[in-house]
Formats: sequence, C-alpha cells, structure tokens
Amino acid sequence: MRKLSMLAAAGLTFVTAGAFALDFGKIRDAQLEALAPALFGVFGPLHESSTKSIDKTTAEANPAALATVAKSLKIRVVTAGVAAPNIDMIALWPDDNAPTHLIFCNEQGTTDPGVQRLRLSDGKVETILTGTSDCDPVRRTAWGTIIVGEEAGNSGQVLEIINPIGTTGVLFDRVAGTFSGGVGAGNIATRHALGRLSFEGMALYPNGVMYYGDENRPSTGTAGGAYFKFVPATPHTSSAPITNLADSPLAAGTVYGLRLGKRISNNIPNTDYGQGTNTGLGTWIPVAGANNADLRAQAALLRLTGYYRPEDIDIDKRALADGKVRFCGNNTGNEGDDRNWGESICITDGTLAEATDNTATPEVQLFVVGTPELAMMDNMAYHPKRGFWILHEDGDSPTTRKLNNDLWACLDDGDDDDSLSDGCIRVATLNDLTAEWTGGIFDASGTRFYVSVQHNITGHGVILEISGWH
Repeated sequence: MRKLSMLAAAGLTFVTAGAFALDFGKIRDAQLEALAPALFGVFGPLHESSTKSIDKTTAEANPAALATVAKSLKIRVVTAGVAAPNIDMIALWPDDNAPTHLIFCNEQGTTDPGVQRLRLSDGKVETILTGTSDCDPVRRTAWGTIIVGEEAGNSGQVLEIINPIGTTGVLFDRVAGTFSGGVGAGNIATRHALGRLSFEGMALYPNGVMYYGDENRPSTGTAGGAYFKFVPATPHTSSAPITNLADSPLAAGTVYGLRLGKRISNNIPNTDYGQGTNTGLGTWIPVAGANNADLRAQAALLRLTGYYRPEDIDIDKRALADGKVRFCGNNTGNEGDDRNWGESICITDGTLAEATDNTATPEVQLFVVGTPELAMMDNMAYHPKRGFWILHEDGDSPTTRKLNNDLWACLDDGDDDDSLSDGCIRVATLNDLTAEWTGGIFDASGTRFYVSVQHNITGHGVILEISGWH
C-alpha cells in the first residue's frame, strides 16, 4: 500500500513537472483549429496575418487578391471601382433572406456621395443621398426603412430613408436639415430625437429601442465615448412597414446615458462610478433636452461611463429570440501609440419589455480582450445560425508590426465559469497594408458574408462576398 502511494505521488509529481513544459494556450488554439468545422463551419483557418502589400495594378486587375481567406472559404468581387471609394457599413435590402440590393454609407465629405445602393443582379450602383459628413453606420429597420448615421464628432446626426430604392440623387443640407433635388427628397428625414454625436455602432431593436455609442477617445482626462439608449415615445408594434416617416418610432422619444456602478452610499444611489468602473452593473441616466443636443457634452455633465472609441455594435439574435436584450460591441483602444489593443464588450438590459419600460438594470462585461494579434477591433457581425461573432480589425499594424488587418471569428461564451468568448480563429487577412475591413454582414442563411475593404490601395470602393461557411 505504501509502495502504491509512493508511485502515485511520483506520478503526480511527473505530471505536474511536465505541465510546466506545456503551453496550454497553444493546445487550446490547436483544438480550436481542429474543431473549426463544427464550431464555425470553416476548414483551415489562417495561422497568421499576411505581411503582403500588393500594388495598385495588381489589386485593380484582381480585387479578390486584396484578401486571403480560410481554406474552405471563397471570395467573389461584388463591386470594385464603381461605388464611392470609402464604403463603410452595409445593410441588406429588402431583407436578409433574399436581398436584391446592398445599401451602404460612404465615409467622405459633404460633396461626395453619402449613401448608395448596389443592385446585386448586375452590380449597378446609384447614389441615394449626397451631403452627409462621414456617413458610417447603416441599418435596415423592422418597419421597412433605412437609417444612416454620421461619424462627425459632436455634430453627427441620424437620417431615416423610406423607399430607398425609389430615392435617388437627393441633396442633404446638414446645417439647415433640409433635403432637395433628385427623386424622392420627401422620403428622407432627420432623427434629431436621438441627439447628436459621432455615430458608429447602432443596436436597433424591432420596436425602435436603440443603443448607440459615441466614437470618441479619452483626451487629457476626459472619459472617452459613452453609450446611450433611445426609447421611442410610440414603440413599433406592427409587422407591416410604415408608409409615412411620421410613423417611425424614431421620430420622438427619450434618451438615456449609461453610467456604471450600483453601490449605494448614505442612501444616495449610483455613487460608485467614475474611472475604473467600466464593467458590472449600472444605471440609465435620463438626458434632459436630448433632442438635437450635443450628447458628448451631456456625457461629461452627467459623468457617464467612457470607453476608448466605441465602434460597431451587433445584436445577439438568440437572446432576442428569447425576448432578451444582449448586444456586443467593440472599443478600439489605441494600438499604435499606447499598445492599448482594444476590447469587445457585451451589454445586457433585461427583457425587451423591461428595456422599453427602462426597468432593467444594465450590465457590461468584457467579451474579447485585445492582443497584439487581435488589435483595434472595429466592426462586429453576428452569425445568424451558429451564433459566433466576426470581429474586424482596424489596427495600426503597418506602423507597428507590419501585419495586415484580419477577420476573426469568435465563439460566444458557453457554460464555463467566465463570461468571455470561448475562443477565436483567424478566418481572413488582407494583403494590403493600407486597407482595413469594415461593414461585414451575413445574409440570413449565414453562408454569404458581404464586407468592404476600405482605404485599399486602388483608391476605389471594393465589396467582397465571402462564401463557403457550412
């Protein structure tokens, strides 16, 4: 008996000593790769970022060469050299099941096309609207309209478009807030009830409740970009599209700002807030006079929680199917200057009914912690079938690591003890050190992923379709 105990002890000592020679993180990465077909529907994820930077002639001759994708995925060029040069986020129209058009923002100035549509049957591109400043986010609404936002500092605003296929060549005067010329100028309206800020991520729910961030960085002691919530005065309840912009739930409502910290001190609620309180439970603080107001200034006055450049947001559709509010978004950080690799966070806000009544307690938790390999995450896309997330890199790699930006597929959190993603794999990498991924969106089947290669070496707008997801 004593001999067996000694052998067992010796065996335990051997295993423990051997464990120090193992790199468990590499074992985990190998398991993710081996299980990628079952977890992500992808065979042969990429082991490293591309270090290539193809020239303009090569990219113009074959725009698909701008990217390398996982072994089982395929690239088709949807448009190159036809659309405006700085294509950002994309919406599918009229639905995700059988889209006929892509509708997208162009992130340029007021004299350039602001919102365009692309007909998938033949690639024809037409300009819906000119006059926006740095048009960035675009969403299709449950009531049959398109909304777009300006990433234009504290003057950015949201516009809503009804009948986007029948609206062409309209000019927007963003100072006067008027629309003229073209066809269908009456089909567009400003949505000042949402306030003004640098719009990027927008989690828009079917009844009109919307969560959005201010794409702002901390500066000399300021907190950075805050997150806001809009609750419509008249939530949308019908399954039918609206026929008049006045019936949009975004026409009027109440804005709240997110302030984390729930501790009560001397019977005063929400005192445990400020620098250092960036996760956990929080409170939605009413923003008085938010209509057409500078919400960035309000964030400072109300001491709202700040993050390093909040970017894109997408909705957890499985949670929504259960009637719950959960969405995830990216805060870029500052890779090149500070080695602040960024982060992805997820926010919950009770059930959709509670979120609409504003009776839920919001909670923020980290989802993906940035690394030198997965840095400055920008856009976010949810896979409608498998429930994983695509993170788009917008890093400063050319000035730091000479590595291209990648697309990462990240599992949602499972039943383990933490709340973080259960792991990420690299599914695509650019071959152009001047470019970034942006605007990616899956169709309803999850087999087609449309994504923009922004700021690429050609100087032209390029949208790719990445297919082959199983």
